[in-house]
Parts: sequence; C-alpha cells; structure tokens
Amino acid sequence: MKTSSYSGFFKLSTEERMKEVAEFCGLTQEEQAILKDANSLDMDTADHMIENVIGRYTYPLGVALNFVINGKDYVIPMASEEPSVLAACSNAAKMARPGGGFTTDYTGNIMISQIQLLDVPTPHYAKGKILEHKAQIAELCNAKDPVLVSLGGGVKDVEVRILDSIVGPMVIVHLLVDTGDAMGANAVNTMAEAVAPFLEELTGGRAELRILSNLADRRLARARAVFKKEAVGGEEVVDKMIAAYAFAAADPYRAATNNKGIMNGVIPVVIATGNDTRAIESGAHAYAARSGHYSPFATWEKNADGDLVGSIEMPMAVGLVGGATKIHPAAKVAVKMLGVKTASELAQIIAAVGLAQNMAAIKALATEGIQRGHMSLHARNLAATAGAKGEVLERIVKQMVAEKNVRLEYAQELMKQYQ
Repeated sequence: MKTSSYSGFFKLSTEERMKEVAEFCGLTQEEQAILKDANSLDMDTADHMIENVIGRYTYPLGVALNFVINGKDYVIPMASEEPSVLAACSNAAKMARPGGGFTTDYTGNIMISQIQLLDVPTPHYAKGKILEHKAQIAELCNAKDPVLVSLGGGVKDVEVRILDSIVGPMVIVHLLVDTGDAMGANAVNTMAEAVAPFLEELTGGRAELRILSNLADRRLARARAVFKKEAVGGEEVVDKMIAAYAFAAADPYRAATNNKGIMNGVIPVVIATGNDTRAIESGAHAYAARSGHYSPFATWEKNADGDLVGSIEMPMAVGLVGGATKIHPAAKVAVKMLGVKTASELAQIIAAVGLAQNMAAIKALATEGIQRGHMSLHARNLAATAGAKGEVLERIVKQMVAEKNVRLEYAQELMKQYQ
C-alpha cells in the first residue's frame, strides 16, 4: 500500500487489511500485535491509569482511507462502536481528492487557566493592578514548570475579566499558557494554584476556583476542502447539501445532530490516540454556542464553478505528551500510524476528519437519506448477534436489507431457517 487511496479495502480480510496498513505506516510485527490484541493494555497498566480497576473495555479499531491533508497521504486510525462512520469518512475523503484534498491550519497551543477572585473591594482598580504585575505573575507561574519553559512554552499573557454574578462581582484572571505538545491541563492548573496567593495580596480578594477552561478558543484547528460537483453527484446535489447546512445554521435542534455527526469523526481519532474526549466535546460545543446561538462547527458554500466548498473551525486541545497517549500501547501505535510529531499536526488531522464526516452525513441526508447507508451495516451487526458467520451472514444481511426488515428477531428467524 503506497497511497492512502484504496479501492475495495473493506472486502479484504482483517489480516489482509493489517498487512496493507502496516506497509503504509511502517508498523513492526510487535506493533501489529498490539493493535490486534485486546489485552495489549495489561491489567497492571490499567490499574495505574484510573481508580477501582476491575477489567478493560475494548473498542473496534479501524482506519479511514483516501485522506490527503496539506498534500500528504494519511491512513487514520479511528476507534468507534458506530457502524458506517469509517466508510462514510473514507468516501468523503475520496471525493475531496480531485479538489486537492484538505488544507488545514492551527492557531497555536495556548490554553487558558482561570483564577476566580471573590470579595474584591475595588474590582476595576484590581484589574489594573493585576495587569501592571503581568511579568511577576508570569514569573511565578513559569517557575512551576521550567521544562515547559525551556521548550518555548509557559505563560505568554495575562487577561482580567470582571463578571457580575448572583453572588456579586467576580474578578477572573486568565493565564494564557503555551502548553506545547501537551494537552496541558495539569500544567495550567498547577500554575493557577501557585499564583493565587499573590493575586489575593494584589487585590485584597479571596481566590476560589483555580482551574483550566476547556473552551480552548486560542487553540483552534481549521480545515477546508473543495469537493468537485462531479464528485458529489452534480450541482443539484451541491445545492441540496447547502440547503441542509442552512437548516443546521438556522436551528439549534438540527445543529445539535449535525455537530454530533462531526464528532462521529473527531472522537474516534481522539480515542485512538489516547486523548481526552470530554475536553474536546465540551470545548467544541461551548465554541459552537459562543455567539448565544448554537451553530454548526462547519460551514458549506458553493463556489463560482458550482463546486461544494466546506470549512471547519473548532477548539482542538489534544496532546502527544503525557496521559494515555504515552501509556496506552495501542495509542502509541496509533500516533505512529499518523506520523505526527506535534500536537498541532494531530489537531489539524482531526479537524479534517470532522469536516469529511460532516460532508458524508449531509450528502446522505440530502440525497438517499441517512438510513439507507446505515441499514446494511446495522443488518450485519444484527446477523452477527444472531450467531451468523461467513456466507450465512452475508445471505441474511442481503435478505433483511432487500425486504427492509432489519430487526434482531428477523435475523434470528432467518438464522434458524439457514441452519
């Protein structure tokens, strides 16, 4: 496998797929074994990751194909329980190739840590005093993580906000911290704890919460792509897709499901690489609602040639340093598969996957309807649940889909007939 563009990958056996992916990504026999072995995360390692461990829980790990991002081919590992996601994502990436694939960028690795100051006698005066002591605040914080500072990170700026609340005015201090290739939660929280007493002295207030914000709006990943009208089925389909997007842009009820579809692509890559799914989810949805109206993460337009043009922008606080990314054996292999060396690269890849997933979902909704694509995959799951394998499974799937009777009870009935 010399390129991520691959036809008929789903027809291969799992062993054949692994062989192709291993060739593309340069995986060793040991790394292949890690991905295939549900026990690659041993009990001792699991016991040190979280509390009260009693076992391990395995997700299917697949790959999305056909991706070209900034001129480079990628095979993208995705861990998900949901049928049709990887196939849809790969198909959208294939449709993006004639237009040059995906182009991405990233705003940087700035995370925000917040210190809440209550009972400040003169909030506006205190704001000025805090800003006057920016350098000293940064020095106190950076002393807590000299390694991060040596790598070019650390506190880069300080901001102050005055909020009205039901308990009175609050002075909120933001530490803007470059966390480098780490997600950075521990680093920024430690800095907030360290500087809180000094802020109390400056303001005469009382420091309460000292915690990062998952609204990582200084850490935005963007992706864009041109889908040639011929690749998506013609200009009429383009128009239908834009109308579907317009519905999401106007209605938060639709936008919620639209954005869930985007996260169908985003979260499996986050899981596969051992990153924090909750941080990504909360940051993304908060960013979508920042104007007061909950909106789609991605936008869709038609260019002068009648082609579909998509772009996405969302917070993407992922890292390659620390956490499960460095502990979980399969996560380490997934990172190698992507060939990424920085958090910036990883964030941009994930944004491109999110855009691809949105494109695939909107196209399905605007044309054949979402259920048709799901039906055969759902039928396959039900047939397997009923105990079918091999040729019998394929026959049961074909019959259920043809009759549009995709139910577990019917799969079990057909299983008895074929037996």
